Amino acid sequence: MLFNSLAFLLFFPIVTCLYFVLPYKYRWALLLAASCFFYMFFKPIYIFILFFTIIIDYYAGIWIENATGPKKKQYLAYSLMANIGVLAVFKYYNFINGNIDGLATLLDIKNPIPYLTILLPVGLSFHTFQAMSYTIEVYRGNQKAEKHFGIYSLYVMFYPQLVAGPIERPQNILHQFYEKYDINYDRIVSGLRLMLLGFFKKVVIADRMSLVVNQIYLNPTEQNAFTYIVAAYLFTFQIYCDFSGYSDIARGCARIMGFELMLNFNMPYIATSIKEFWSRWHISLSTWFRDYLYIPLGGNRVKSTSRLYANLFIVFLVSGLWHGANWTFIVWGALHGMYLVVAMIREKYVKPATKNIAITIFNWIWTFHLVVLTWIFFRANSIHEALHIIKTIFTNFLTTLDKYSIGQPVFLGLGKYSLSSIFYVLFGGILLITSEYLFTRKEIKALFYKYQWLRFSIYFILLYSIVFLGFFGETQFIYFQF
Repeated sequence: MLFNSLAFLLFFPIVTCLYFVLPYKYRWALLLAASCFFYMFFKPIYIFILFFTIIIDYYAGIWIENATGPKKKQYLAYSLMANIGVLAVFKYYNFINGNIDGLATLLDIKNPIPYLTILLPVGLSFHTFQAMSYTIEVYRGNQKAEKHFGIYSLYVMFYPQLVAGPIERPQNILHQFYEKYDINYDRIVSGLRLMLLGFFKKVVIADRMSLVVNQIYLNPTEQNAFTYIVAAYLFTFQIYCDFSGYSDIARGCARIMGFELMLNFNMPYIATSIKEFWSRWHISLSTWFRDYLYIPLGGNRVKSTSRLYANLFIVFLVSGLWHGANWTFIVWGALHGMYLVVAMIREKYVKPATKNIAITIFNWIWTFHLVVLTWIFFRANSIHEALHIIKTIFTNFLTTLDKYSIGQPVFLGLGKYSLSSIFYVLFGGILLITSEYLFTRKEIKALFYKYQWLRFSIYFILLYSIVFLGFFGETQFIYFQF
């Protein structure tokens, strides 16, 4: 079920009202049943994949807690193999086979391995990573094994964050399913405000931008430098508004019922370094890789700097692969890994300049455009296509400027999409991010809460924009495919 669908507009209030009406001891069952219904809206049969991993990890958690010595590690290995195995079959099998096929063609031999005609289950990488974090934390002794099968199932399947995160940790969310939450006005207002902002990001900004971006990438070889630049900037804002919009709606849904999910985005585009960007972007995933891959590899504790750089680079390669079974995602991850390694080398040998406003602005612009460059690989259908776009931008920009006069929509090759409509959605994205930044200022936030007319004016503008400017094509969230 999509958040931006009529079905969800009926589902959410019904489930929430029933949640508060039902006696406390039955609420977990309602949420679990609602989560199953929510997930089965996409493809019902894939619910059995969830059941498979839930059953294995539930018993693995208990066995790990009760085991000692090698058995403890053995049960953890069974759990991890089951989860990674599901990912390998449904997400990476055809990708690996395609690369084997390409190698076999080069060697002039026939690849005997057949392809599988299966669809990728929605949100597979999210709930498998959440399940793995549970068994790892039990193994480390940071979390008691959950004995209530229904509560553990709800931990994996909780509908607000089931298909696109945040990727929760058992220490944060499991105990919340045992809490009794009554109706709370402030919590409901706060949750609805998050949902309103999330819907605005999704249907007004992200989905409007997708109309232009998708058209450009459908015919990538027929565009010019201006078109590619527009697509690069639009997608940069599109993916942020799409993904952070989902997280806002998820956190808002949960908060209304009393549950607090972790913050997943913290204004990543104001970062003045790639390291800061990754402390603000998809926080639940970046901290997952830090805790369960980077640190076990040795993290910052290794004696060799080359090993340190290798650990960092490996983490981002795996992060890229997590995002999708395509070399474009691997290159995207590799670029971010390279950025960070180069930054660490630079810090080691170059004395940092005294910070001032000019240097801060330069670092921000530089960081932002490094990120924009990587998004081209993320969105492109192939590495060849991404390289063609980048080459065209850097070699044909002046030629395009001479050839076309500004103000002619045709110069973008976008047909009905005029230059003004493109700037409209781009301006909306910039305005949104600027507003988010301003809201971090204590004096601005104080004004917002002090004046009721100001709050309701903003609510009205957001709601009006959603109803009259939103695109309601029930477009999937970008990260559903991961």
